[in-house]
Amino acid sequence: MTMLAVNNLSKTFGGVKAVQGVSFVIKEGTIHSVIGPNGAGKTTLFNLITGVYEPTEGEIVFNGENVAGRAPNELARRGMSRTFQNLQICMNMSAIENVMVGAHLRLNQGMFAGMLRLPGLRRADVACRHEAAELMRFVGVGKYLASHASQMPYGALKRLEIARALAAKPKVLLLDEPAAGLNHTETAEIDALIQKVAESGVTVVLVEHDMKLVMNLSDHILVLDYGKKLAEGTAQEVRANPDVIAAYLGASA
Repeated sequence: MTMLAVNNLSKTFGGVKAVQGVSFVIKEGTIHSVIGPNGAGKTTLFNLITGVYEPTEGEIVFNGENVAGRAPNELARRGMSRTFQNLQICMNMSAIENVMVGAHLRLNQGMFAGMLRLPGLRRADVACRHEAAELMRFVGVGKYLASHASQMPYGALKRLEIARALAAKPKVLLLDEPAAGLNHTETAEIDALIQKVAESGVTVVLVEHDMKLVMNLSDHILVLDYGKKLAEGTAQEVRANPDVIAAYLGASA
């Protein structure tokens, strides 16, 4: 079943064509990677899919509905969640509170209930905290349950951000460079976590520069270059594609 379909998607910033006529399909339950040299348009593509940018033209069909131009919060309610290339962690909050933030669209009881601390809201808060704790254990940061976010190392914060995205109970999770800045051990942990997320039933789309991780994880790979689709296919097909080799290593290679 198709989870997400991008049809002839383009984005222009003034005279700069950041994304040009890109089309691809993401199947439910797969791990789909987007790769390409620096400046290829990968993060712009993510921002278009997740509602940060509005397309100049084209369609983004999510669960059978064209959601191009919809706001990020609307997409989150429909089952789309993401992380960012640069950490978006609230350092003035505890680790578990950061994860609980991810559930706010599902659990919002309204200002009146919050002011009066009605029993239903208190029960929802307790359930939310329990879910957040379980997600922290799921992503491998359970030992930080009583910690402040500022006390956690960088690699743990990357996994905490994934836990927060999962708190929204997404159908599809978009990860923007989840292994960026990680050492070899931390990258292996992220690799295992992404596989674990996919096995739990969440479709995963990632932008990543670590080719070893991409080739190990991906069911399907999309390659961008100068905002255009250069190639797509399995890891084996992409690895052997001469156009992809030229884009990464230079035409003479």
